[in-house]
Amino acid sequence: MKQIVAFDFDGTITNRDTLLEFIKFAKGKTAFYLGFLLHLPWLLAMKCHLYPNWKTKQMIFSYFFKGVNLDEFDAVCYRFFMERGENLLYQDAVKQIKQHLYRGDEIVVISASIDNWVKPFAESLGINQVLGTQLELSGTGHLTGRFATANCYGEEKVKRLLQLYPDRTQYRLVVYGDSRGDKELLAFSDESYYKQFNR
Repeated sequence: MKQIVAFDFDGTITNRDTLLEFIKFAKGKTAFYLGFLLHLPWLLAMKCHLYPNWKTKQMIFSYFFKGVNLDEFDAVCYRFFMERGENLLYQDAVKQIKQHLYRGDEIVVISASIDNWVKPFAESLGINQVLGTQLELSGTGHLTGRFATANCYGEEKVKRLLQLYPDRTQYRLVVYGDSRGDKELLAFSDESYYKQFNR
């Protein structure tokens, strides 16, 4: 039976939240801290479960990147990987991915992060499938600041996996995760590893 291996990205393959690191990289630390200060009421409401996580995330993303041309955005994503990638990766996670690939397992990264900056990391590791939160584009190819898909978090991770691999009887599923957002996917697996590389 084919074995599918699903890796979360932030905190599982990487050693920190890449959304925050990407904003700092793209906009600079001063703009980053100012932007988060302006959104502090919504961030606090989110922490208190009074405002949805995905709405807060979309609001912050829109503040920093609404109106940016997609090609320019993708170029920054690639530079982010080239300049910051090595320091962001758990080397034990990299080794585990290589072992799965050597055994012939099919690997997919399933992340709440925007897939534009996850893909360069995945491709460098030999992973071709990335399921992440996708961005909405205007007719002119610019970011609207909104998400084109549901935030790939929690139950959405299971839904997206089943869209890619619908017949659950035809494969064995191994999942690596590290947070509340991976709970449903970990429970859906045949074999799961929680915080395997963050100990």
